[in-house]
Amino acid sequence: MILLLNPNISASVTRDMVAIAQDCAPGLTVQGMTAPFGAPIISTPNALQQGAEAVAAMIRDLPLGTRAAISAAFGDPGLDAMRAALDIPVAGIGEASFLEAAQDDRPWAIATTTPALEDAIAARVTATGVARNYLGCRMTPGDPLALSFQPQALQDALAQAIERAVADGAEAVVIGGGPLAMAARALAPQFAVPIIEPIPAAIRLIRQRLDQAAAGSGA
Repeated sequence: MILLLNPNISASVTRDMVAIAQDCAPGLTVQGMTAPFGAPIISTPNALQQGAEAVAAMIRDLPLGTRAAISAAFGDPGLDAMRAALDIPVAGIGEASFLEAAQDDRPWAIATTTPALEDAIAARVTATGVARNYLGCRMTPGDPLALSFQPQALQDALAQAIERAVADGAEAVVIGGGPLAMAARALAPQFAVPIIEPIPAAIRLIRQRLDQAAAGSGA
């Protein structure tokens, strides 16, 4: 079983992310866990820190049968603690999407809704080792939480951010955020450049790491 840890407190976001993850994970079971405290959307450095603390709390008592775990917020809160504490494969949706977007040394960018996290996102890009061709974030206008309750407006705003990124030379664009997963799914077929959806990217990375772990153990 793959455990998808939602570092925000929105159970509906957890359900949406699990549904997308399960659709991308034939032969595997995906189970969600929602942060017991924190913010409804991670849009500030303080909320990101709360998300990391929530992930640290959630991994203290993993469900029986957990084979891998995902930090399912874009700043990968708690991912370093997961790596230190767990002896199973782990991944972050930010890490996974950065790695995919940066394939073949192509220029890439991020379209997202959280300008207050731009520095934190850039730090995670650097930590993942793929900053060389990173063109930065293209932000949607307005309040991220309010936008999250307007699906069509969210899609439209993200589409405009993607268009700006492509105009600036991006050959792949990441949709930056777990709560943006449904919008990312709708937008991906609409563009000629690859649109990287973080949840499917994380499932692909976790499957790869599970395979590597099995090969390393001789299983």
